[in-house]
Amino acid sequence: MSTEISVVICVYTEDRWEDILAAVSSVRAQSLTARETLLVVDHNPTLLERLTKEYGAHEATGEAGDVRVLANAGPRGLSAGRNTGIAAARGDVIAFLDDDAVAERDWLRYFAEGFEDPRVLAVGGRTLPAWESGGRPVWFPEEFDWVVGCTYRGLPRGRVRVRNVLGGNASFRRTAFDAAGGFATGIGRDGDKRPLGCEETEFCIRLTRAVPDAVLLIDDRSVIHHRVPAARERFGYFRTRTYAEGLSKALVARSVGASKGLESERRYTTRVLPSGVGRGLRDAVLGRPGGAGRAGAIVAGVLTATGGYVLGSIRARRGGAAFSAGPISAVDGRAGDVRSTGGEGAAA
Repeated sequence: MSTEISVVICVYTEDRWEDILAAVSSVRAQSLTARETLLVVDHNPTLLERLTKEYGAHEATGEAGDVRVLANAGPRGLSAGRNTGIAAARGDVIAFLDDDAVAERDWLRYFAEGFEDPRVLAVGGRTLPAWESGGRPVWFPEEFDWVVGCTYRGLPRGRVRVRNVLGGNASFRRTAFDAAGGFATGIGRDGDKRPLGCEETEFCIRLTRAVPDAVLLIDDRSVIHHRVPAARERFGYFRTRTYAEGLSKALVARSVGASKGLESERRYTTRVLPSGVGRGLRDAVLGRPGGAGRAGAIVAGVLTATGGYVLGSIRARRGGAAFSAGPISAVDGRAGDVRSTGGEGAAA
């Protein structure tokens, strides 16, 4: 039986209008036709109206390849937007694409191949940066490409089993949400507010706890290209984003325990990053551009992330930061209340 994939693209600002159109076009051009594309608008009535006019009302024909436009039925933020898309999706697999990214032609086909194994509940892909300036800043280390939402040096190559997939280029079997509930609110991206991520990490850990024999994969043939605006090529953004990641990781570790919440990060900080510093220093000695800057950026990124983690841990212990997750409601095609139903996804 062929896999039917619904694609969810969460959108929030008209500033990305051309990006949104490009993202949808890339889904429509897939070698494996999507069951549908769901554009979930995050509390922006003007954008909702404009997209509805562009693609028609959300009550589409039901034919393969339809584009449906929906309003986020939950609280503001990426997690609730995804949950809205999950609730409304008709496919047996749900894929997520960032609103400022375009997928290569075989993106969905490689996802579908991964789900041929019934144990597989999630398949992620490879996300490449599309730098607005035309090329990578010489000081920007590949080890920190996650800062701009992309696959970073240190992740395994090929099709491999992983702890978690990266949310902007990922797919999940619908049964994953039946087993583990939806994405947690209070932790994912909400405009420019902090913390700015880790909701997919928390969800994947929660999923493997709910289904211990679940397999989560990354297949780096499922490629998307993620636009990196000039403002995110600056060191100020780099520093802010690494600090926010520390805050988010503290919430995740508080919820699921440091052993799982920081499992992948330990290898990253003890092996990948020191190697990156060494390469940067070597390049500096050899007179190659940006070597010292890359080494310095790695050190700065570790320090700011650590600072965010320490502060986030203190806040979590004091009860000043929390997030919650619960079941997806399919009533009227909308995501229901995502309050925690048992503490599995809630930080005290």
